[in-house]
Amino acid sequence: MSKDSPALLTVRDAAERLGVTPRTLKYYEERGLVAPTRSEGRYRLYDEEDLKRFGRILRLRSLGFSLHSITEMLKQPLEPVDGRQRYSVESLRQIHDAIAQQVDALDARIESMRRELKEAQKLRAELSPDLDYLQRRLAGENADALLEQRRSARAKAGGTPLARRGKTPDDAAPGESS
Repeated sequence: MSKDSPALLTVRDAAERLGVTPRTLKYYEERGLVAPTRSEGRYRLYDEEDLKRFGRILRLRSLGFSLHSITEMLKQPLEPVDGRQRYSVESLRQIHDAIAQQVDALDARIESMRRELKEAQKLRAELSPDLDYLQRRLAGENADALLEQRRSARAKAGGTPLARRGKTPDDAAPGESS
């Protein structure tokens, strides 16, 4: 290595210098936050820019920012503001907008999952009496007595939509008649 080329650190040396584990550095690479160069033997090699980027990531994590937010922040350059490196107001707006879009997408996904959960719970409630009936039949209980219990329970609950319209549903389980 010549004197003009920057010093490259192995994952172990970089982790030691940053005060983290090598696994932490590999994790951030897996998340796409850092892309170290590779040696001919495919070993990770980190330069000073990689270490600065890791330093930013670690500082932001210590402040409680999520990896999604950090990813958006890393897309924006730091700029000199009052003698320190900060995000400009425009950069902050772009970070805000990107994170707000992610939150909106997650809210829509949550609402969709809630609807799906509600449908699954409704279907489960509809299937539970059928499962109970079949378990009891397999245990040897009398089919006619079980069907009468189902009719009584349905009548107490206000009947089925068909019964409210004056129609009689087929109360028998598949393959059985009443």
